[in-house]
Amino acid sequence: MNLFSLAGVELKKIRRSKILLILLIPVIIMWIPSIINADMNFDTRGIPITPENNFFIQGFMGMVWFMIPASLVVGTVLLTQTERSNKGILKMLSLPVNTAKLCLAKFTVLILLAFAQMVMTIAAYYGSAAIASQMQDYSFFLNPLYVCRVVFSLYAGAIPMAAVFWMIANLIQTPVFSVGIGLASIVPSVLMINTKIWFAYPMSYPFYLLMVEYGRSAEGVYETQIAWLPWLPVAVLITVIALGIACVRFSATERR
Repeated sequence: MNLFSLAGVELKKIRRSKILLILLIPVIIMWIPSIINADMNFDTRGIPITPENNFFIQGFMGMVWFMIPASLVVGTVLLTQTERSNKGILKMLSLPVNTAKLCLAKFTVLILLAFAQMVMTIAAYYGSAAIASQMQDYSFFLNPLYVCRVVFSLYAGAIPMAAVFWMIANLIQTPVFSVGIGLASIVPSVLMINTKIWFAYPMSYPFYLLMVEYGRSAEGVYETQIAWLPWLPVAVLITVIALGIACVRFSATERR
């Protein structure tokens, strides 16, 4: 079986699971404060940013800092533990399937779930903007092309982070420790984006991209250019190394 066939099998396995619901809940929770505090977007405290851009950026800050990384952590654990609970992984390993391909297929499902959550986030943004616009008698809507470009750049920036979380989930078999390490690694991301070595910390990538967008919307607040070098080669290297380690350690216990 090729990678796409295996990914298709993995998607069928989670079709009846509640993973999508688990991904939707934090999206809804994060946009409720934006609706309640919509009037605060007019008080920019001297920062040259429009209320609609402020609404968009502030709404996404909680998502990129915590909710998206936390959803990836939970997703990795669910994908690894679902089959261990009913010994389904043993059945898969008994088939003539390359374990590295199976590992990558599961990672593909993880990033597809992340993509689905990003689509949910776009829908939640426009739903929140509609409600806030009604409440404040002011249009908080931004151009859909702009919104999609920003959101999917955040998604692309989250892929190296997803690879690291997937590696952790395969290295540490105990779910509690795996989740604990993953969630703990999220906290320093806000601090890391203000250091010279931010590019070495994948958990900070989505927040960095959002802050660059903030700088473009509010002149003088943050840098407006993405530092592609050395970020891009480092991000690719981290992703490849993390996935390589994950493939080597995938179901190591079951293969003994």
